[in-house]
Amino acid sequence: MTKVLKAKTIEATRADPSKRLEIPDGGLPGLYLVIQTSGAKSWAIRYRAPGTGKPSKYTIGRYPRMGLAEAREAGRAALAQVSEGSDPAGARRAEKAAKGEETKDRDLVRTVANDFIKRHASRNRTAGETQRQFAREILPAWGDRKITEITRRDVIELLDKIADRGAPVMANRVLATCRKFGNWCVARDIIPASFAAGVKPVTRETSRERILSDDELRWFWKASEKLGEPFGPLFRVLLITAQRREEVGAMTRSEIDGDLWTIPADRAKNGREHRVHLSDLAQETLAGMPLIAGKPGYIFTTNGKTPVSGFSKAKERLDAMMLAIAREEVAEAGGDPDRLEIPHWTLHDLRRSAASGMARIGINLPVIEKTLNHVSGSFGGVAGVYQRHEFRDEMKRALDAWASFIVTLTSERAPANVIEFQGGAA
Repeated sequence: MTKVLKAKTIEATRADPSKRLEIPDGGLPGLYLVIQTSGAKSWAIRYRAPGTGKPSKYTIGRYPRMGLAEAREAGRAALAQVSEGSDPAGARRAEKAAKGEETKDRDLVRTVANDFIKRHASRNRTAGETQRQFAREILPAWGDRKITEITRRDVIELLDKIADRGAPVMANRVLATCRKFGNWCVARDIIPASFAAGVKPVTRETSRERILSDDELRWFWKASEKLGEPFGPLFRVLLITAQRREEVGAMTRSEIDGDLWTIPADRAKNGREHRVHLSDLAQETLAGMPLIAGKPGYIFTTNGKTPVSGFSKAKERLDAMMLAIAREEVAEAGGDPDRLEIPHWTLHDLRRSAASGMARIGINLPVIEKTLNHVSGSFGGVAGVYQRHEFRDEMKRALDAWASFIVTLTSERAPANVIEFQGGAA
């Protein structure tokens, strides 16, 4: 039996990156919630056209501009037209043809954005990140609106929404993309002035240097084990592999071949395919994840259709568990647990901690940068053009050594000496 749609369900349902979704409403047979791969949502009715009997689809409005109650009301009106012998979709097509409006889609934000990515952003090393920002942040909000309708207020509201979910730095990144997009539109005479002009960054950024101490890493490991699936294993894989949160979070089983995980170019931040060696510790962690059926094959998922979300709340639970574990250790050692506080840290600091830890056990900087999939530093400028060595063997030894160090550090009965990295020279 088709379920009756509710506002909360509509808001919570996420897009499937591989296909468009059409979710029927049990409250009005024939009404569907349509979710594009970009995340844009709209309402449509499906019916058989009078006279021909051919299946037809008629879009009646965009969500969230048109809410559930309004969609049902508009859907009933459209279906009433059908019952009276009218074809609303056919009438709309005839009207468009009469007015010569077939080309109006060229002014939609999604159309202009695709052209921007193709003609401008794809040439830059940050092309992959730009595409992700459009797909995840910008197009779901503006995709079906005309580019001429977007205002500075729209930009500010978009940034506020991103910041309110606990991602102020990401809001700054999206602002930078909006500025480039707006300036490009002005240069091509699409709009007279940029919608991002004069908009200030959400937060002031400073260069971060936070790395977790050995004690903090041990507390983190114990807390992540208590946290459970899917975030506990996910957070541990972040530390073990030194890869980015978005890349690990959207990992699929098809990307893994034995001890090799290949991050495709369209998921890598710098737009370059990246191959990551999976140490025994990484494989054991991934093997413990339950198999949840779903076409994309996500490893860290709760529904099989989309990657896991809710990092901020999971991180808050982890922080609380870490502090409890740390204070318990202090109390057992005879100290004052109430005086202990763990300085603020972010999930990205796990990546920095891994890089610092690898350097600490003797791994050379070029190997670390290759492991992190950096394209600057040792591989920027002219060096990046002529240096084509892939460092696969070196990266394998580095990640195996780093995993051994983690095991030693977090073991209840640690060996006397840490296994030092051997053969670190590039």
